[in-house]
Amino acid sequence: MPARFPPPYTIHDTRSSWEVRDANGFAIVWFTYVERPVVGTGPDRMTRDQARRFAVNFARLPELLKASQKSAPGGRAEGAA
Repeated sequence: MPARFPPPYTIHDTRSSWEVRDANGFAIVWFTYVERPVVGTGPDRMTRDQARRFAVNFARLPELLKASQKSAPGGRAEGAA
């Protein structure tokens, strides 16, 4: 069965968010940020660097999942059905 969102994933800065795209160029997720956090905007606003770190780590998920499946006994991740 083909992957719904085939790797590798890439990240792109859209000037208001970091966008993660799959191998087909389909946008999977956006991590929005504010360039200059304003006092009182609340804790739900990420800085550009925080959003970039989230995007980079999200883009690494396929390779991390593959590595965990290889390291589990029988080639399957622990707890996988």
